[in-house]
Amino acid sequence: MVQLDSGAVAEGRVTRVTDFGAFIQFENGETGLVHISQIAHSFVRNIHDHVREGENVEVKVLGRDERGRLDLSIKELLEEPEEVPRPRAIGRQSPQFEAKLRSFMRDAKERGPGAGGGGKKPASGGGKRKK
Repeated sequence: MVQLDSGAVAEGRVTRVTDFGAFIQFENGETGLVHISQIAHSFVRNIHDHVREGENVEVKVLGRDERGRLDLSIKELLEEPEEVPRPRAIGRQSPQFEAKLRSFMRDAKERGPGAGGGGKKPASGGGKRKK
């Protein structure tokens, strides 16, 4: 019989699947939870796509919670994907665009605030305040 201490790897049977995880029962009668975040390296939308009741699974014991319940992981035993897909970055703009943008910014700075209607409009009461 396997000692179910932190770091141990053991096989158990899935006894119940919920929206938040899967309950695993071991030979010694003890039960633990594999939280949905510990099912796979990728985002798990539907846990039923990964585990089914009655299925035997190998899990790693992460530890125990404050009540002594087993905290388990399937993900820790899976090979991590080489590269996690990341959102695509916006590439650099063309040199022509960069030059036009610099020119526009320089011209805007030379015109000063309020020129061309792009800046803040003066408050009513006419321009600068007297000291």
